[in-house]
Amino acid sequence: MLCFMPGVAVVPALLVGWSSAAFIISYVIAVLAGHVEPLVPYISDTGTKPPESGIFGFMINISALLGAITMYIRYLIIEKQNESLRFVRSSCNMFSLCIGLTGCTGMGIVATFQELSVPSVHDIGALVAFGCGVVYITLQSIISYKSCPQWNTYFVCHIRMLISVISCIFFIPMIVFASRISMTKIDWTPSEKDYTYHFMSAICEWTVAFGFIFFFLTFIKDFQKVQNYRSKHLRN
Repeated sequence: MLCFMPGVAVVPALLVGWSSAAFIISYVIAVLAGHVEPLVPYISDTGTKPPESGIFGFMINISALLGAITMYIRYLIIEKQNESLRFVRSSCNMFSLCIGLTGCTGMGIVATFQELSVPSVHDIGALVAFGCGVVYITLQSIISYKSCPQWNTYFVCHIRMLISVISCIFFIPMIVFASRISMTKIDWTPSEKDYTYHFMSAICEWTVAFGFIFFFLTFIKDFQKVQNYRSKHLRN
């Protein structure tokens, strides 16, 4: 089906599909191997021990690359749209791109430096990935509203802003609860100290992560129009 997508819609489609698979496959393997409890582990917990650690690291690094490509194409699309209707400053568009690429770098750090091996570096990478990700989708939601009604429908803008708001709301308690955890481990049981903090923080983390996935899903229709932009340019 991806082969029949017009424009460059295959890129965000691959990003969404690949990232979802990365989370789900590593989770299933980690649970089946008995490395984590099935009830809401951290995403990173599912990619800490072999064999799932290798799969997790490889797939998340590819996701970071696909994310960077998607964000760059999105930047170019907005620049092209801006030529006919000046709805956003180029500096704002560039700032959004830089924030997004920084978040992708954070993803690469998370995939490379595993949770139990180098916890401080891993945690910094996760904070950068989620923090910059939330800022990026919020900026993109605002830019989407500014491009209405010529380049986006208000329905799509509302969906994007809703995802951004939910991600922002869950990002804050994710950090707060995680900061209250006094130990670094992956095999949690409900009777342990700090389990409640771990459980609540993990729920927030999964919510924000899949918020990013659903947000990029809304890019597919926009990316399908790239072929139209190219055709108009050739005619001109």
